[in-house]
Amino acid sequence: MADMLTKDVALALLGNTIPTGAILVVLITIFGPVSGAHFNPAVSVAFALRGDLAWAKAAQFIVAQILGGIAGTLIAHGMFDLSLFQASATARTGGPQWFAEIVATFGLVSVIFLGVRFKADAVAWLVGLYITAAYWFTASTSFANPAVTIARSFTDTFSGILPTHAPGFIAAQLVGAALAAGFCGWMLKAR
Repeated sequence: MADMLTKDVALALLGNTIPTGAILVVLITIFGPVSGAHFNPAVSVAFALRGDLAWAKAAQFIVAQILGGIAGTLIAHGMFDLSLFQASATARTGGPQWFAEIVATFGLVSVIFLGVRFKADAVAWLVGLYITAAYWFTASTSFANPAVTIARSFTDTFSGILPTHAPGFIAAQLVGAALAAGFCGWMLKAR
């Protein structure tokens, strides 16, 4: 939609930011009681690293998250009369982008762990607001989710990522998640 409404990059980014944060609040609120709102492989891996999620269950979630992300991309293409199957041509790579993904994912996973511990009823809002803000304070626009990264490699719209650049993002996201799992484990143990 952002591509269709404006050619102003800042306005298009805002057009992606607000609905992303808003729908995260809705989805986490609705699906939290069903699956723990596991929409993100980095989050599932972080929970498994801490022993809060069995690795077998994490693997099942990750397959569903990736397939769901790709299906969502195809559905969005269908709604906006775009070719269903695309590959992105948008370059997103390099040290600053990867570092931004480490920071974005570290922050997201930390918000989730600390939110679950101290204000569980606010986690949906915390995550939605964090991602809304992180779009703007990270150089990468805060994908912070390997399933989203993969799904975005299947769209040549404003939000896409060149498929060959996705592995760097995914590696950075997993590093950020692992760092957050360790840091939050240490911090919460120290309390």
